[in-house]
Amino acid sequence: MAHQIPTDGTLLPLMEEFYTIQGEGYNTGKAAYFIRLGGCDVGCHWCDVKESWDADLHPLTLSDDIAAKADTFPGKAVVITGGEPLIYNLDYLTARLKERNILTFIETSGAYPLSGSWDWICLSPKKFKAPRPDITPFANELKVIVFNKSDFAWAEQYAATVSDTCKLYLQPEWSKSKEITPLIIDYVMANPKWEISLQTHKYLNIP
Repeated sequence: MAHQIPTDGTLLPLMEEFYTIQGEGYNTGKAAYFIRLGGCDVGCHWCDVKESWDADLHPLTLSDDIAAKADTFPGKAVVITGGEPLIYNLDYLTARLKERNILTFIETSGAYPLSGSWDWICLSPKKFKAPRPDITPFANELKVIVFNKSDFAWAEQYAATVSDTCKLYLQPEWSKSKEITPLIIDYVMANPKWEISLQTHKYLNIP
């Protein structure tokens, strides 16, 4: 039976939650509590958490309980990811986190309307379902996953839509990292507004 998810964000399909070290992008190396919500229709064929796609597989969980559990860990920063977390209204959850003085970070494809109150927005656009133009100006970080050579030109299209202060990252898709990383190195050296993001948590063998 399909979940009836309330639109006020008080219940969310929680796939997993865990305390770890942020592995990629601007906040690499920082302790953070990850909240992974189920549900995604973006459909990246190289997605490494395809089990997150079907929201009905993951239990509806009280946002109050999610925030309370996040507060039990020393690192007062939460990364909300998915799936695609902006499928849901995140105003309520982020308000409860803010009440506890927890920093709020999100990783999103930008394919859905922006909700929630954020200290850091990582926009990771996907070719399969383009980000909304009303989200890109709010991105603090643009992280483009590079799967093939054509992704460099595609990344530049989105770099032109974000703010001047937005950090720009190119990240090799993990299964092709040996092939793609040298291309990214050359590209960043020729286009130094970009930086390289690596999935350091995979090298460190942590979640």
